[in-house]
Amino acid sequence: MNFEYEKKTNDAPEQKNTGWLRKGFAGVISGFVLAGSLLCGCSNSDGTQNFAWPLATASPEDTVTQIYAETFASEVDRLSDGRMKIEVYPNSTLGGDRDLLESCADGDIPFVVQNTAPQVTFMKDLAVFDLPCVFDNLDDLRVHIDDPEFHDEIDAVYTNGGYHLLGIADQGFRVMSTNKAVNSVSDFKGQKIRTMENPYHLAFWKAIGAAPTPMSFSEVYIGLQQHTIDAQENPYEVIVSNRLYEQQDYVVETNHLPHLITLIVNDKFYQDLSEEDRKILDEAASIATEYAREMSDERIDEKIEEIENSGTKIIELDPETRYEIRQKASSVYSQIEQGIDPEIYQAYTAGVVD
Repeated sequence: MNFEYEKKTNDAPEQKNTGWLRKGFAGVISGFVLAGSLLCGCSNSDGTQNFAWPLATASPEDTVTQIYAETFASEVDRLSDGRMKIEVYPNSTLGGDRDLLESCADGDIPFVVQNTAPQVTFMKDLAVFDLPCVFDNLDDLRVHIDDPEFHDEIDAVYTNGGYHLLGIADQGFRVMSTNKAVNSVSDFKGQKIRTMENPYHLAFWKAIGAAPTPMSFSEVYIGLQQHTIDAQENPYEVIVSNRLYEQQDYVVETNHLPHLITLIVNDKFYQDLSEEDRKILDEAASIATEYAREMSDERIDEKIEEIENSGTKIIELDPETRYEIRQKASSVYSQIEQGIDPEIYQAYTAGVVD
């Protein structure tokens, strides 16, 4: 269900780039090109498009990502009185995360909705979102993400990468599932936890005493079942959809990282549109972002209820423990601060991190 960054893979069931997929991708894209240049947005005399613009994701249909994408497409249709059309291609139909980013930058696919993690390879300043335990709740996170100063900084990162950022929603925080109760920092010690193959993630778990172990997501359930690993971390939606809680006694609300979902568009495509059409995209994105956040909150509550009904216990960490975790992770803050634009680091942590 999830689509984590692991160099070139993710936490969705692996999509093999089979012949039909390559041909399907080429066929879809060449169809737009033959129709008369995607970036021109060919239309009839009344302004109605001859074909729908593609919006691609690497996420399955039953996800917040899909809700975000479909709501945006629907709102664009509504606000333009049916003149502007977008068709959503989910589940890696047009390629995996890396393929989609490259195709969007090249202008072959105008719209993409995806997690920020795979984008760090293309835009290193997005590693700011790997800073652990910055926010204690989603409301504070969202207020900060929407802050005009920070938003301007992040907008510039995407623009420099060849994209235009339309919105940032989320899938809540990443949390830890384990067979050992965690009520203090010392309880993390020695726990063999599966993580993504991300240097900042690995450094965080080492800093608080755990033993992080990169592993393909497809192996996680069996790894927990056979005790190859003791624990794992993911958003609630992933933990439930893959039934990982069946092999765990506890879910610990570490809330160590937000799972952010971005809606991006090729920057040249966006700038070539009329001012009226750009306003339609902006308004549709704003509506879709707010709705995706609301749906994410509802779905998290549902996932928590399902986990608790199974007998697995939810542990909330107290403020003192969260503060101690952040203190122990100070070396990770230093690593990230040294690797990204200092103004972006400051804008993200201002008023939150000492």
